[in-house]
Amino acid sequence: MSQQLTDLTTIVYQQSDNIATVVLNRPDKLNAFSETMHKEFYQVLNHIVNDDSIRCVLLTGAGRGFCAGQDLGERKGAEKMDLGEKLENGYNKNLRLLKSIQAPIVCAVNGVAAGAGANIALNCDVVVARKSAKFIQAFSSIGLIPDCNGTWILPKLIGLARAKAIAMLGTPVSADQAVEWGMIYQAIDDSDFDQQVDELTHTLANRPTRALSFIKNIFDESYSNMYGEHLDRERDVQRVCGLSHDFSEGVAAFNEKRPPKFKGH
Repeated sequence: MSQQLTDLTTIVYQQSDNIATVVLNRPDKLNAFSETMHKEFYQVLNHIVNDDSIRCVLLTGAGRGFCAGQDLGERKGAEKMDLGEKLENGYNKNLRLLKSIQAPIVCAVNGVAAGAGANIALNCDVVVARKSAKFIQAFSSIGLIPDCNGTWILPKLIGLARAKAIAMLGTPVSADQAVEWGMIYQAIDDSDFDQQVDELTHTLANRPTRALSFIKNIFDESYSNMYGEHLDRERDVQRVCGLSHDFSEGVAAFNEKRPPKFKGH
């Protein structure tokens, strides 16, 4: 049964088939983040974190863009400001909550993803984009550095040389180029985008959710773990997976030559 949070004005939230769909909904502003959107995004993410029935999350945007980053219209008249405080109480607060979601998160980039919008997308687990979409590290154009984890994730995805160049130059990266560089998973023809995103989210929602959660967490841990330490971590996680319902079901389905019916635990 579909569920919906109430009193949201900048985000559309729907839940159906164990999939939570989050739509950034300020299309007239290319879904740029306002103070209200920051608060509502946190409200929605907190709801998702506390709902164990959710087995996949879809994040996308309304209209012709995914997200243009921060709404600079709210910064008018500010010659200088403490952006560290703004960042900590807005984007960072939300990204820490986003990271705590255990279900796989698909980001469907339906149009331009600029500044914080680009990096919010890259913080998701599986990123797909319309072929017409572009990713822009727009920060240097207004005298800033990439935030929303951009300086951490970009070099790991595309290499230090490319990361520095696109951050300093603000060069738009097409969806096809983003795939070639390893920035995102897939670029999809605009006409097939909605259907393929729907198929992707339903596929993930019906896979072994606990194992998918472990996969995304342990991949992130690999950046800081030492070799032997990581072998130990794999051993410990695999022990938990081996005692799960979904492992038993997967093996049984394989031997019985039938599709598995995973429950997510």
